[in-house]
Amino acid sequence: MNLRFIACALLLVAFAACQSPYKKKDDEEKIKMKDQSKDQSFQAFIGRARIAVSKHDTAMLSTMMTSDFGYRWDDAPPGETAYLYWDAHHSWEELGRILEEKFGPHDMYMVAPPQAVTDANYAGYRVGARTVRGSWKLAYFVPGEPAR
Repeated sequence: MNLRFIACALLLVAFAACQSPYKKKDDEEKIKMKDQSKDQSFQAFIGRARIAVSKHDTAMLSTMMTSDFGYRWDDAPPGETAYLYWDAHHSWEELGRILEEKFGPHDMYMVAPPQAVTDANYAGYRVGARTVRGSWKLAYFVPGEPAR
């Protein structure tokens, strides 16, 4: 019985010392973004996003957005989607225009327009994209942060 107890304790210690692959993956996604603006996969992704936005192709855009895509600073009313919000606020053209801008790295995102990164007082719309499990996704399209 004593031998079983020791064997179980050793197994418990061994398993506790193992690194979880999920934790490591989560930490990797929080690393600051390097400039990916010249990367072929990023360029192809932005090209597809431009086309989807110009056509208001919500089915395609849905596959290109993170599950927690941000489109407003406050809580959305029940049933509202980013697409309904963009329709109501006539934001599709602005999104298309910003997707034509140069992207640059900021924290964990590639962000456009460049002023959103370089100008602390920039209050206009900005788009952020990041990688999720190796694929580019749109993470947000929001105006400047509201005054508190």
